[in-house]
Formats: sequence, C-alpha cells, structure tokens
Amino acid sequence: MIAPETVAKFQRALPFWASLLLIPLIAVLATQGGWWLLGIPLATWWLFAVLDQITGLELENADPGTADDQLYWYRAITLMWPPLQFTTLFAVIYYATRADHLSGVELAGLAFGMGVLSGTIGINYAHELMHQSSRLERWLADFLLASVLYSHFRSEHLLVHHRYVGTGRDPVTARFNEGFHRFFPRVLRESYGSSWRAEAAMLARKGLPALDGRNPFWLYIALQGIFLALAFLVGGWVGLAMFLGQALTAVWQLELTNYIEHYGLTRKHLGEGKYEHVRPRHSWNAAHKASNWLLINLQRHSDHHYKPDRRFPLLQNYTEADAPQFPYGYPVMTTCAMIPPLWKRVMNPRVRRWRTMYYPEITDWKAYNKMKHPLPR
Repeated sequence: MIAPETVAKFQRALPFWASLLLIPLIAVLATQGGWWLLGIPLATWWLFAVLDQITGLELENADPGTADDQLYWYRAITLMWPPLQFTTLFAVIYYATRADHLSGVELAGLAFGMGVLSGTIGINYAHELMHQSSRLERWLADFLLASVLYSHFRSEHLLVHHRYVGTGRDPVTARFNEGFHRFFPRVLRESYGSSWRAEAAMLARKGLPALDGRNPFWLYIALQGIFLALAFLVGGWVGLAMFLGQALTAVWQLELTNYIEHYGLTRKHLGEGKYEHVRPRHSWNAAHKASNWLLINLQRHSDHHYKPDRRFPLLQNYTEADAPQFPYGYPVMTTCAMIPPLWKRVMNPRVRRWRTMYYPEITDWKAYNKMKHPLPR
C-alpha cells in the first residue's frame, strides 16, 4: 500500500502528464505533412505498447483513503486538458486550412491524428471528470464531449452503463462473439435512445416532461452547435469537415475501448429480471504500467465500477483471482479488436475460462450470449 504522503509527490504524478507531449507533437507534425502525420497514432498506440513491455506491470495500490488535497498534481492534468485540447483543435484547423503544403489526404490524416488525441486523451479525461461531484469538473466533461459531438455519453454512461453493465439493457456491453464492426454501429444507434430514455425517466419521476429545460440534452445540443459553428468560422467547409473527421475518430476510439472492457462478461440472471450485483469479475483489467499512465488508470476498470467516483490515482489493482486480466494493455487489445477473427481467437477461450471459473453451475450460455434474458427492472 502506497502511503498518502508518497502519492502526493509531484514525481509520483509526473508519468501521467505524458499526454501533454502530444500537443507539441501534433503541432510539429502538421508543419511537416506526409508520412509524418502517422506520428500521433504511433505515439499513442504503438509507443505505449512498447513501453508496456519495458516498464512491466504496476501491481501496487495507493491508499484509497488519500485525501483530495493530496491529489493536486493528478487533478491538475485533467483540469488543464480541456482548454489545451480546445486551443490545439482550433489552431490545427486554422493552420491546416491555410497551409499550401497539405493535400486533401493529408488534411484527412491530420484530422484523424487530432481525433486520436481527443479520443484517447480527451474523452478519457471527460470520463474521469464526469464522475466527480465538482460542478466545474462535470462542466469540463460536457465541454470535452461536445468537442467530439458525443455529449450524450455522459447520460448514457452515468445512468445506463454503470447501472446495467453486463445485462441486455446496457448497449456498450459487447456480446460474446460479437465483432467490433457489428458492435460499433449498434452502439451508435442504441446509445442515443438509451441515454434519452434515462434522462426522460428521471424527469418523469419529478413530474416533468421529457422536453423540460432541465433535460441536459438541451445543453448538449447548444454546446455541440457552438463547436460546429466555430469550426466553420475558423476553417470554412474544409475546417468543418476536419472537425467532423476528428469527432468520428474520437468516438471510434471511445467505443473501441468500451467494446473490450466488458466483452462477453455477463451478470448472472437470478430470475424475473433480477441480476446479481456488479462485481470485479465483470470487467477486463490490465496492470500494464505505461498504458495506465497514458489512460490515467482506466485499465483498473473493475475498481472503477466498484467506486465510480474514486479518482484515478486511487483506483485499485485486482489480481486474476478476483477479476479477469488482459494479456496486454489496451493499446494492443484495441488493435486486436479491429481484426475480429484474431480478437475471437485470443478472447473467446478466455471468456469460456472465466465462465467455468466463476459460474460452474451455468451449463447453457445461449441466452447470455445473445442477452435474451428479461431486461433488468
């Protein structure tokens, strides 16, 4: 157990600041164009995959009782990122739409790189911020999500995913044997509806109509409209296309991560629409040190579902005895997921072993595979 006074030290938090290096990197790459534009995905996915092999696993846990005022250097990075991403995004659009050396393909590549940055880092930080009680942090989460036109993720994640994970009511729990290329369009379609119904139900419990001004969807629409207008004002139609391209890339990154986090892991149906409580066994984890620096401990996913508002430096690592583990960090596993036959070859045997380990009493998994049990009440 790492003591609070050790956790509080700047040098302990410093590795999590690695994401800041991506901002000058994309600025330099934009001036070079050509094959240099591959630098952002290489720096996020492949560099950290290599670093994982060098740095190994982080199995130690910080004292979960560490106070917020001892987490200053960790909180600082998530608070700094929204204005930095905003400035970078529109500076890239402004520069690229006026640069003579960038072809249409290079503009698309630059938008893709910006989307990797706003997805891998931006949405991940938004996820951390939306779970906190501070009004500023939750607003910054909305700000980041609006920059990728995916504001409803806040409602879907807080009101649907955490409540219904591992059941048929959660769109982002990937079904067993469901490839990512089927999962992605299904989630895009279903998550909008599930998030809207969740917000409408909350308002109905207060005796208010779904279109009441307190429905956050009005805020979502307004913020996203402002971002779209800014993109057009800064870069015209080309700038708007670049903005849309980076948003799509960011959302793809998010849903690729969602896909792997709970693939094939289902909660036991107890009958009549009742399910067991969420437990550490219902999330895939990875203890790889470098990718956890990049993703601010998102790979300690079981503990996040146990304590959703626990700040990222305090998330706890679980062993294989308590929670299923990936053989590699998220950068490798998400790449693997883009090739469904490879993904199923790697993961389906692991899901079957998980079923045998935790649910030996269940012999027929057909209803679980297709999420055919009654929906949670």
